[in-house]
Amino acid sequence: MGKKLTLLVLRLLMNLLLISWISLWIIKPTTLWIQSWRQAEDAFKHTFFGYYRLSFAVFSFPPIALSITGLIYLSLLPQHHRLTRGGRSAAITVSRPAIINSFIGIVSCFEIIAVILFLVFLAWTFYVRVNNDLKKLIPVKTMNLDLWQLKYFRVATRFGLLAEACLSLLLFPVLRELSMFRFLNIQFAASVKYHVWLGTGLILFSLVHGGSTLFIWGISHHIEEEIWKWQRTGRVYVAGVISLVTGLLMWITSLPQIRRKCFETFYYTHHLYIVFLVSFLFHAGDRHFYWILPGVFLFGLDKTLRIVQSRSESRVVSARLYSCKAVELVLPKDPRLNYAASSFIFVNIPSISQFQWHPFSITSSSSVDKHTMSVMMKCEGKWTDSVYKKLEEAAISETKINNIIIRVEGPYGPTSVDFLRYDALFLVAGGIGITPFLNILQELACENRLKSPKNVQLVFSVRTFQEINMLLPVSPIVFHPIHNLNLKIKVFVTQEKKHSNGPTTLKEYLAQSQVQTIHVGTGEDFSRYQILGHESFRRLAALVLIAVLTFLGLVIGLSHFFIRNQHKKHSNSMKLAAAGAMTIAKEKVPSWVPDLVIIVAYVIAMTIGGLAAIILRGRRLHRETLRMTNEEVNPQGRNFTELTPIVPVEEHGIHIGERPKFKEILSEFEANMRGWSSIGVLVCGPESMKEDLASICRQRFQCFGVDDSRTIHNKVNLNFHSLNFSL
Repeated sequence: MGKKLTLLVLRLLMNLLLISWISLWIIKPTTLWIQSWRQAEDAFKHTFFGYYRLSFAVFSFPPIALSITGLIYLSLLPQHHRLTRGGRSAAITVSRPAIINSFIGIVSCFEIIAVILFLVFLAWTFYVRVNNDLKKLIPVKTMNLDLWQLKYFRVATRFGLLAEACLSLLLFPVLRELSMFRFLNIQFAASVKYHVWLGTGLILFSLVHGGSTLFIWGISHHIEEEIWKWQRTGRVYVAGVISLVTGLLMWITSLPQIRRKCFETFYYTHHLYIVFLVSFLFHAGDRHFYWILPGVFLFGLDKTLRIVQSRSESRVVSARLYSCKAVELVLPKDPRLNYAASSFIFVNIPSISQFQWHPFSITSSSSVDKHTMSVMMKCEGKWTDSVYKKLEEAAISETKINNIIIRVEGPYGPTSVDFLRYDALFLVAGGIGITPFLNILQELACENRLKSPKNVQLVFSVRTFQEINMLLPVSPIVFHPIHNLNLKIKVFVTQEKKHSNGPTTLKEYLAQSQVQTIHVGTGEDFSRYQILGHESFRRLAALVLIAVLTFLGLVIGLSHFFIRNQHKKHSNSMKLAAAGAMTIAKEKVPSWVPDLVIIVAYVIAMTIGGLAAIILRGRRLHRETLRMTNEEVNPQGRNFTELTPIVPVEEHGIHIGERPKFKEILSEFEANMRGWSSIGVLVCGPESMKEDLASICRQRFQCFGVDDSRTIHNKVNLNFHSLNFSL
């Protein structure tokens, strides 16, 4: 009872923090807020804490406090808790696909609502700011502008605020260790598209802001004078130009046409975000930067924690080379490391590339494999081809592969076991998209956790016969009857023809699969190389708190030292104000000095947070090394080649030379459902495959649960989910 009450209080606190931060953004452009905030700044400016403490407490603290509270909340939840049926309806409703487009992908009802609300907020901010500006236009002394030019100049300036709003949210979707989206059970792979949307909006508004400003300077013949000016106070325009150019460069190289063909160009160019953020700080100033600081702060700490985790080296326990040019790597892990189905890890092999990290779905289940973790990759790129060749050479020379150093980051995945909430599952995989379903099928095979779903249909579409052998890791589940689980598989081979003397059943195809297994030598000690995963949620919350207190203390201390308060000037200013003077006199301090204070405090805070993470990591690794023994790790793994079922089971279907007709297969699957049923439709494969399934699910229902059809399908609730095997 006490734990439930604590969770309830934490949920209320998280909602309060979120609502307060959103409310600040809504009232920010109003005249009432601007006047009240100036008075508050004047009151704090000449105290020991200064206006910067007030700015941090009001603008930056709520999202950071939300992150800390959320991590504590997650630490109190049962591990991979299952969503209750009573609480599933709202999540199901908003996850239904509403827009299906090859350009923007599949957009759910929840995403449409969020985008509309964000656009309304941007329109509100822009309207209020521009309306106030046009009421009190003040000519720029250094530039002789016509009235329309002056109005256009103010409008262009306010587009910068819209870019700032996008930037404030830009980095939240790409957080991993400290991700806030896990509170909503949104996986990292799904949240990346929000980063893309926000980045596109940021560049669009920045181009209008920067381009229009340059246009006004050009027609007033001040462009050369203004663009290279590094002002002592106010905006630093050259920093704005640098920020715009670097942002545009990152956006162009992240376009799918470039990113897929030149991944290294995209990867290395994206590290210009450091230049972009520093330039933005000097251009916009510290007061504006505090609005975007939460995302920048959490991203920096998240990156630091991931670097600490990724420095730990692991080794390959065993590897399997499939004839379809797929590779399965088996890695040692801490037996206490558990992860939800559909989780993934980032993998780096220094001997191939020191800096490239690639995401792969975990194919093994932590409920089944306590000491190892498996990932499968299809060799279709330069990096994966190098992995295949390295293992192939080891197999040919019959040498050990334990000298292959591998670094792992993760695992990352949902905090709740999503798929267990459904009565039935309809799984659709295309090619290497089978990998997350290998994990899910193994989770379903664990009788201790098997409550629902009871009926599972897997549709596996491949191009060639050789790709069928990617089902080998779950062959014991496929051909041995599982208590209380009705599993049926339909395999479609689209680009092959049936051979008269060839195999005819799925079991025969798998029995003839050519898989080469490579093991390490006996006597290897894997206790030193086990994957520990990320730190506990409580420790992550503590690390965030340490870093944020360090940052705040440094900002206060450094600002007090470098930006000295002049109390005499303050008292004189108060007299002037009482006599009807305009405003309080400003200290003669360059505007870039507070910016440098923020940079120094930020770097030191990240360093302190990283050192604390290293200490915690080292102590944890030392404890685990003492506890683990070599005998606990089984490098041989399980035998996946015994395909003879103990009890005869119904043969699974295999279709050659045809593509799956999803609507017919799904209708046939629905016909076996009795009464009201909830079916989870999970798809992992090409975008066209996802769009086909999303269209079928959308035809049945509208956004808010209204059934479009008048058929017997109204007793079946289809819930679409798209999984990604790559980012």
